[in-house]
Amino acid sequence: MNLDESTIDVGKLPTIAKDDETVQRKLEKAKRQPTSDRGVLYIGRLPHGFYEDQLKAYFSQFGDVTRLRISRNKKTGKSKHYAFLEFDSSAVAQIVADTMDNYLLMGHILRCKVIPKEEVHAALWVGANRKWRKVPLDRVTRVNHNKERTEEEQQRAAKRLIKRQEKKKQRLSDMGIKYDLDAVSYVSKLIFSAVLQLTLVQKMPKQATV
Repeated sequence: MNLDESTIDVGKLPTIAKDDETVQRKLEKAKRQPTSDRGVLYIGRLPHGFYEDQLKAYFSQFGDVTRLRISRNKKTGKSKHYAFLEFDSSAVAQIVADTMDNYLLMGHILRCKVIPKEEVHAALWVGANRKWRKVPLDRVTRVNHNKERTEEEQQRAAKRLIKRQEKKKQRLSDMGIKYDLDAVSYVSKLIFSAVLQLTLVQKMPKQATV
């Protein structure tokens, strides 16, 4: 993924499903007795650098991961350090929860719990299995700056500019500086008044002609 943050090399982490004989026996039994229903896990306290690719690669040692979603900040896109994982077998999901809950991973004690079926709603998987790519900040700023503004937004922006100009004029006056700020200002009071009057006229209901 295209991330500015460093990621964890999953290949260097211990493989519990292979190294722990007890876990290995449980997984083999679960494979011999497959279940038709899937199991969903909540995984909390994920370490930095443990994102979608790393999450799937690491937990696939236990079984088939069918869906996953890391919760991210809507504005910055950064991980909130918890995720939801779905295994193709509820039995395997329970083994993973029993094994990984309170497990120390990269200095973080994981929280791993099975989510009951009745608590798994459709919105949980919105954006699941998608590779997240960081959107450049300058692009976000540019899009927000260039987007079309409503009349109300334009009026608010004009009011803010007028207010800033008045404060600047007052500061210059307090310093004993006489300067015609309106001549070089972004928005003059006259222009703002004209825009406001035009907007009000456009919003007035038209009278029917006889």
